[in-house]
Amino acid sequence: MSEETRLREQICLLAKSMFDRGLTGGSSGNISCRTWDGGLLVSPTGTSFGGLDPARLSRFDANFALIDGDPPTKEMPLHSAFYDTRSTAGAVVHLHSCHSVALSMMPDANEDDFLPHLTPYAIMKLGRVKLLPFYLPGDPAMGDAVRGLAGTRSAVMLANHGPVVAGKDIEAACNAIEELEDTARLAMMTRGMSPRGLSESDVQNLVSTFDVEWMN
Repeated sequence: MSEETRLREQICLLAKSMFDRGLTGGSSGNISCRTWDGGLLVSPTGTSFGGLDPARLSRFDANFALIDGDPPTKEMPLHSAFYDTRSTAGAVVHLHSCHSVALSMMPDANEDDFLPHLTPYAIMKLGRVKLLPFYLPGDPAMGDAVRGLAGTRSAVMLANHGPVVAGKDIEAACNAIEELEDTARLAMMTRGMSPRGLSESDVQNLVSTFDVEWMN
């Protein structure tokens, strides 16, 4: 089995796992991953994470030109913005996960540090998450907003829409976006209960111990 064949199957397996666990439904969400030659494999437009076909993934060359497969997701500007601005990005995942979307709609949502500091793992896997305003689905302005961050964030939250996370590889990106949703779920579950979160000292110890990107 070739490296690309294995990667195609891994993308579809991870996507189905997220779909089966309710992290994104219907034909929502999209996923992409770097290939050995600098190109991309991308989920096609209008497809469900529950039934991606490895043979029909959109295949791009290193210049982001479509060379094979079905037409790609309309959110390609969002994906390409992460790849262009973060040299460490090996994969990008975008979901319509319910709890993170709910948290984005709260009137006190923090634009510069979207996730409350409840557990160590969101900090370790995501750093600070930037909350971006609402854009129409497929609007290239979403990609422009990500480019405006100049590669300083590995994750953004699109208000009223869903999270987008870049990781070093497809597994890391999927693990990180699941951590984002889990933290948002905790935040919504404990909302109004004054939960005891991590202290600023705890956060700084995590950042220094695990070499976390932590933009102030």
